[in-house]
Amino acid sequence: MITGLAHNGFNSETVDFFLRMRRDGDAKPTQSSFATVIKLCGNLEAAASRLARQLHCAAEKSGVASFDNVATALIIVYGKRGETGDAFRLFDSMPGPRSVVSWTAMIDGCLKNPSPTTAIEQGKQFHAFATNGAVCVSSAIVTMYAKRGCIDDADRAFSGQMVRDIMSWNSIISGYAQHGEARKALDVYSEMRARRFELDGVTFIGVICACVHAGLVGEGQRHFDSMIGEYRITPTVEHYVCMVDLYSRAGQLDKAARVIERMPILPNAMVWRTLLSACRVHRNVRLGRLAFEKLVSIEPKDSAAYVLMSNIYANAGEWGERASVRRLMEERGVKKEIGFSWIEVGRRVHQFVAWDRTHPAWVHIYVKLEEMGARVRDAGHRPDTDFVLYDVEEEEQKEAMLSGHSERLAIAFGLISTPEGMTLRVTKNLRVCGDCRAFIKLISKLEERVIVVRDSNRFHNFRDGACSCGDFW
Repeated sequence: MITGLAHNGFNSETVDFFLRMRRDGDAKPTQSSFATVIKLCGNLEAAASRLARQLHCAAEKSGVASFDNVATALIIVYGKRGETGDAFRLFDSMPGPRSVVSWTAMIDGCLKNPSPTTAIEQGKQFHAFATNGAVCVSSAIVTMYAKRGCIDDADRAFSGQMVRDIMSWNSIISGYAQHGEARKALDVYSEMRARRFELDGVTFIGVICACVHAGLVGEGQRHFDSMIGEYRITPTVEHYVCMVDLYSRAGQLDKAARVIERMPILPNAMVWRTLLSACRVHRNVRLGRLAFEKLVSIEPKDSAAYVLMSNIYANAGEWGERASVRRLMEERGVKKEIGFSWIEVGRRVHQFVAWDRTHPAWVHIYVKLEEMGARVRDAGHRPDTDFVLYDVEEEEQKEAMLSGHSERLAIAFGLISTPEGMTLRVTKNLRVCGDCRAFIKLISKLEERVIVVRDSNRFHNFRDGACSCGDFW
């Protein structure tokens, strides 16, 4: 009954039936029934975290918590909830050799952690332990490194694979694309074709994304056409998002709009959000207004839509229109997403918001921040106050607003807290602004550091005054 209910998607009923079995006492739950119900916790609401812990305790008392299927189910749930500390402790306590499923679940948990800089060291330990493991484990390791900003480690893991599956090929292509290594991504794709490896839709998402991030518009279109004509792969909405992005980033907004008009499937929110974001960059009020209206008709609570549109109006100096969008946000109860940046130092994740003064080391951080500002000014940097989207007249006020962005605080903390020459890895939940990107380029040169910043769009690898995005971001 428990298995049947779970298999047919009756999640709440499955949990209720399991609890009824324990309460009535007619039969004791087996390791299989524990594993089945625990897995469901990952698909339930946040309150299910407490249920998962209760089931963990019950499994301990029943003597089945150490069984591979039960422990793996718990690892999956803890990973989905971002509770990787508990997942690691459980994984380490498992007796005997762990299964491929357990290894993969633990690595996948690292990837799902809400703070994307966490667990690199543990991931490297998994890599060391699983060198001779199954192909699905080694492929998961390639994915882990690529998504964590360690593209060189991903490349070494990929090169060391004796056998590769589609996941490892796709992961390295996508990783290169996200890190601005378009030519490497396309070279791997060419190797796949030369080896006659079966391609799928995910492969082409990675390939087209590589073209997007390098401004290779013609090549991206050719790969899209090849996917349909040569490989008979039906484009999904994700492929069309890539094509809209391809033309949008290159400033060809009218062509991007035509891609949307000719889509054989209904454009989703991501399609319109991609166009709207490009209108913000290229200051196209007309198309921006269209994209905004379409987007909020699909997702009226999407804060990014209102912020992007108000920014478009601000850049155009249309402060009245900007105020109207802000009023609409208030009327609909839409809250602007707060920008956060994370950095991992000493196996601890430190989080910052703009002008944050809650960190124990905030005084030292701001001393370093002021020093950084003076050095980049001496090197010729002049703040681009176009990224201040408020009606502020004084230039000094605008510059001050930029100087306290969360990624700068994270970098300042990293510089004062790590050995010289150590790579800094910062994650931001929103897009890095153009002024911060120019600022970090100079800091990477002046401090002689490699700084990897993951924003909502891609990885930026700053090294010796240059960025991997090639100023095409």
